[in-house]
Order: sequence, then C-alpha cells, then structure tokens
Amino acid sequence: MLKSIKRVFLLSIFMLACTPVFSMHIMEGYLPASWSGIWYAIMLPFLIYAYRELAKKNKINPKYKITLALAGAFVFVLSALKLPSVTGSSSHLTGTSLGAIVIGPIVMPLVGVIVLLFQALLLAHGGITTLGANVFSMAIVGPWLAYFIYVLGMKAKINQYLVVFFSAFMGDLITYVTTSFQLAVAYPDSLSGIMGAALKFLSVFAVTQMPLAIIEGFITVAAYKMIRSQGIEPVNILAKSASKTI
Repeated sequence: MLKSIKRVFLLSIFMLACTPVFSMHIMEGYLPASWSGIWYAIMLPFLIYAYRELAKKNKINPKYKITLALAGAFVFVLSALKLPSVTGSSSHLTGTSLGAIVIGPIVMPLVGVIVLLFQALLLAHGGITTLGANVFSMAIVGPWLAYFIYVLGMKAKINQYLVVFFSAFMGDLITYVTTSFQLAVAYPDSLSGIMGAALKFLSVFAVTQMPLAIIEGFITVAAYKMIRSQGIEPVNILAKSASKTI
C-alpha cells in the first residue's frame, strides 16, 4: 500500500514535469464579501457531512485513512501549480476524480478544504475568502459528476479504464464550468447579464482546459491502475444505498 502511494505521488510529479501545467482557484479577495459568504454557506453542510462520514469509515476500516491520504496527496500535487487565466482566476488539473472513485465523493469536500487551505496559506494559491467557492467547484461538483459517470459506465460494462478517463475528463471540465458561473454571478456583463459573462469566462477557460482535461484523464487512469494493483476496490455508495432500501 505504501509503495502504491509512493508510485502515484511520483507519477503525478513526473507527468506534471513533462506537460504544460496550469491551475485554477479564484484568488483571495476577488469575490465580493456577499458571494464569499454565500459559497461558504453552501459548502459548509457538505463539509460537516463529509467529516461525519469519514469518522464512520475510519471505525469500520482503519486502512481507509491511508487511501484518503493518497487521494489528498494526488489532489495537492495536481492542483498546486498555476498559470493565470480568466481575470481573478487561473487554470489547472484538479485530481479530485480519483478520490471520488476510490474513496467516494462524500468525503472529498474535506479533502478539498485541507488541500485548498494549505495552498492558500503556503502557496498564495486561491484564498481564505474564496475557499467556499473553490471547494464547491473543485471538491463537490467535480467529484460528484465524476463519480456518477464512473458508476453508470461500470453498470453499462464499458471498459473500466475508458470509464475512469471520461470520469476524470468531465470532472475537470465541470469544475471550470462551475467556476465560470461563480465568476459570472459575481460580475455579470453589463449588457448580456450572467449568461453573457459566463459564456465569456467559458470561452477563455476552454483554450487551456480542454487539453488539461485530457491530460488529467490519462494521469488518473495510470493512478487508478496502481491503486487497483494493490487490491483496493473503489467504493459504490449508490449500490450500498440501494441495498439498504430493499
């Protein structure tokens, strides 16, 4: 298991060194105070639920902590470096889709808060006032979409690596779609309003995010293979929920 963590970590660094790396969080102080508060309020229930679920999982399986640490390290490495993109933001790989598949999307908000908090304090990447918005886009919306795509793809018996690739690809893209709308509602266009502003943000993000989403897909597949080689099975919270209702 420890070898798997080391391999995934080194793989992430190697892939980042060999590819043009970008990163995206809304920077400190860019959002109006009202919107910063709104995104914190939206994010907080997900964070509390994530903490409760993590406490339950640790009691059932102590090794879950190691897998969680692996997912957190993967997110931190892939999202740490940045390149300025849309005003007040930047573009990057996210890494959250792997965690959503392996440990489940429920606990990813907690991973997101830890990673983004460290980056804001130590790397001046993102910010404290914009933490709620960044966690919502990268650690809530992205992981849940990636997870649903993974579950649906596996149920349809599509090649698992193709499913993982597409899950990571879409998880990355939806993060930026969400961020574009977060910026748009805070700074709507004077003529075309929120939708017009969102389309402008999306058009700028698309230049960097399409190739980055493809890169993230390949990296996630490689990391997924390493994890599965250690006998770690991805969670299926949908199946568990369905079994409880029968």
